[in-house]
Amino acid sequence: MTHNGSRAAAGRLSAAVLGTGLIGIDLMAKIMRSDRLDLGMVAGRDASAPGLRRTAALGVPVSDRGVEALVDAERPFDVVFDATSAAAHAQHVAKLLPLGTTLVDLTPSRNGRMIIPTVNRADIAAHRDLSMVSCGGQASVPVLHAITRAHRIDYIEVVTTCATRSIGRGTRMNLDEYVETTQEAIRAFTGVRNVKVMLNISPARPPAPFRVAMSLLGPDLTTESVSALVAEAADEVRSYAGGFRVNACSVNDGKAFVSVEVTSSGDRIPRYAGNLDIINSAAILVAENYAAERLSTAGVGES
Repeated sequence: MTHNGSRAAAGRLSAAVLGTGLIGIDLMAKIMRSDRLDLGMVAGRDASAPGLRRTAALGVPVSDRGVEALVDAERPFDVVFDATSAAAHAQHVAKLLPLGTTLVDLTPSRNGRMIIPTVNRADIAAHRDLSMVSCGGQASVPVLHAITRAHRIDYIEVVTTCATRSIGRGTRMNLDEYVETTQEAIRAFTGVRNVKVMLNISPARPPAPFRVAMSLLGPDLTTESVSALVAEAADEVRSYAGGFRVNACSVNDGKAFVSVEVTSSGDRIPRYAGNLDIINSAAILVAENYAAERLSTAGVGES
């Protein structure tokens, strides 16, 4: 039995975070600012993990029992953010979906419906396992989708570069899945089959901001058209990820090159960790959209 009534009456949906790494702790901070989500628990697997200790110090309920703590909660959570690993996500879906929970998946598991907020936000309400693809996917797909809607594109190459310090253990375990899932998302949202994705992890000091370089080959590309499309896509992404900006945009002899950079808002992650900020910001937006739909359907939260 779910607890929709009590949470809806409060104008929020209950939320929990699975994972206490860099992504999970930043998610916690963002959820605590939300007027649509009520953070009820952060769960990990290691009681000594620094993230779990810091969370407990803020007065947030914590557990070192992982998904079992959420399953055994007095009332099921409406939304669970999965910031663990791609391999574990399917198990979490099997345990939590029967309880009425919607999962927002920040792992590159390719298990659920891929969501890019500026592209297919309308799909959120119809699915209960929502994949945020990857940080590279969230940064590149809005731009690539905009260009491919207006131009025939024969090849896309995406190179993402992130600082070593912005990559936690869970992300390092998922590097192959990251590349595969990002490629799949680009193919799905652009219709282009010939896609290549590469990931660079930079040890530079000081750490460089998260950057995504996109190269596209197409017969009818023009500087004027591509520049306008990229600027519009970037404005839409900045509505929820304020540190997103275009560094370069050029077209030459049938090849377009676009480079974007993302810096974080500096909540509980450093400014260079824009890779974490953009996927977390997108995840929060997705969860808040789902909450608004649920609460509206329940007749709650209308002003």
